[in-house]
Amino acid sequence: MPKFFVKRNQIKDNIVTITGKDVNHIKNVLRLNINDNIQICNIDTLENYTCEITKLDYSNIECNIINKINSETEPNTHVTVFQGLPKADKMELIIQKSVELGVYEISPVKMERCVVKLDEKTKFKKVERWQKISETAAKQAGRDIIPKINLPINIKNICKLIGEYDIVLLAYEKEEKNTLKEELQKYKINQNKNLNIGIIIGPEGGLEENEVEELVKYGAIPITLGKRILRTETVAFTLISIIMYELDDLGGVLNEEKCN
Repeated sequence: MPKFFVKRNQIKDNIVTITGKDVNHIKNVLRLNINDNIQICNIDTLENYTCEITKLDYSNIECNIINKINSETEPNTHVTVFQGLPKADKMELIIQKSVELGVYEISPVKMERCVVKLDEKTKFKKVERWQKISETAAKQAGRDIIPKINLPINIKNICKLIGEYDIVLLAYEKEEKNTLKEELQKYKINQNKNLNIGIIIGPEGGLEENEVEELVKYGAIPITLGKRILRTETVAFTLISIIMYELDDLGGVLNEEKCN
C-alpha cells in the first residue's frame, strides 16, 4: 500500500488532507481513484493510518481514516552515518539505501581526501536534493520518519559530537584486530536501552592518519570490516545491516485498530 507523510494540522475529524507534490504522485503516477486505500503517517506523532480516498481535486486530496496501524518499523537503535563526501552521485545511493535499512540521520563530512568541494550555494541545493531522496526512500521502505540529511560538517564538528553517542565506530582499513562484532557484543549483553550509535566512513582513498588520531582522541573506536577493502558506498550498507541484525532491530507492522 502506498505510504505518504502528513503533519498534524492536515488531520481533522478523521479526515486527512494531502497537498503539495504528493497530489500529483497519487493522481498521475500511481493513478489512484476515489475508494482506493493508502497509508498515512502523521510525521508529528508517528501515528499510522489506513485511509480511503474520498475526494480528488487539482490541489488537494481528502481521505477518511479507516484504521489506526500499530507500526513498529522504526529500529530501537538510532544509527547516524558520518559519510566522507564521495564523488559523482554516490552520495545519493548511500542515502537511499541507508534510509531503507533504517538509518536515523546522515551527515556528509568534508575530509582531507574528499575530491568533491561544495561551496555555500551548492551545498544547500545538494542537501535539498538529498533530503528529497531520503523522503522517497522512507516512503518506499514504510518508515515512520524521514531521516534528516544535515549540512556538510568537518572532522572537528564530529569530535564535538562524539560524547553524545553511546558508541562511535570508525571504519578504518588499517585497523586489523578490533571488529564490529566484538564492539556490538559489549552492548548485546545488557541491551536495556535504545542505543545511539555513530559510524564514521571515509571517502574514496580513506581517512588521513591525522584525522583518525583526532577522532580516536575524542572517543571514536576504529574497527576493521575484514580482509577486503570496501568501496565507500558499500561501507554504510554493510555497517547498518550488521548493526540491525546483531541488535535485533528488524521491525515490522503489528496490527490495525478500527477507527470510529
